Amino acid sequence: MDKHRLTLTVLTLLPLAVACGTETGRGSGSGSVGSDSSSQVTGVHWRVDSLTVNGTTRNAPAGAYLHIDDRGRAQGNYGCNSFGASATVRADRIDLGPAQSTEMACEKAPMAFEASFSRTLAGGSLTVAVDRSRLTLTGTGGDRVHLTKENDASLYGTKWHVESLVDGDVSSSLPVAATGKAWFTLDRTTGTASGSLGCNRFTVRATVRDGQLTLSAPRATRMMCDGSLMDAERTMNTLFGRTLSYRLGHRDMTLTSENGKGVSAVAEP
Repeated sequence: MDKHRLTLTVLTLLPLAVACGTETGRGSGSGSVGSDSSSQVTGVHWRVDSLTVNGTTRNAPAGAYLHIDDRGRAQGNYGCNSFGASATVRADRIDLGPAQSTEMACEKAPMAFEASFSRTLAGGSLTVAVDRSRLTLTGTGGDRVHLTKENDASLYGTKWHVESLVDGDVSSSLPVAATGKAWFTLDRTTGTASGSLGCNRFTVRATVRDGQLTLSAPRATRMMCDGSLMDAERTMNTLFGRTLSYRLGHRDMTLTSENGKGVSAVAEP
């Protein structure tokens, strides 16, 4: 990422209750607004495109988003920091509860956007307008958040970049030498997975069934690289020849073995 992150407080998103109302919508504007708006808004990864405050529109930093699930939990990114809050979806309105967020310091522009965006979301009921793949949230003072629906990355055919090693509840970043070099792709047609462990390339048979991914022993090159690269590669090698559980997010995936060890990866932009 190109943001200069100085401090980080780990955010734990707490389970929050949902309240769904039954009011009749107050249709307005060119978008679809009404009793069915909640079903169009929830369960979607909305990329934040821009924010209009006091008549001035500012483009959002890369990575700003909002997602509301059907259990009343909202999570997203303000432009620098991630956040979580309760979400009450009622006809053509959304109310977000007090947010919990990380406390990173970023560059001036993302931080300025974040301050305005967070105030808009916390300023009271937001009116919802949906127009196909676009969403507009309007605050009580007239400020508007403009968002676009982003499709989830596909399990197959996506280049997944390994970002961290997982051991139970603990994640550790790859060594600097391996950053951007470890990746894999699943091919549905051939039933294989191939990629790089940071140093060596590999190909394995891959079977996907019932939320699990079974990998065969790999065919791989046998180059020797720097010590940190080889250490990370040896850890990732332990995932071959076994069945792994996988969890897909919007553009992220986690693979874990029965002993809790695994990797987390993100889709190539």
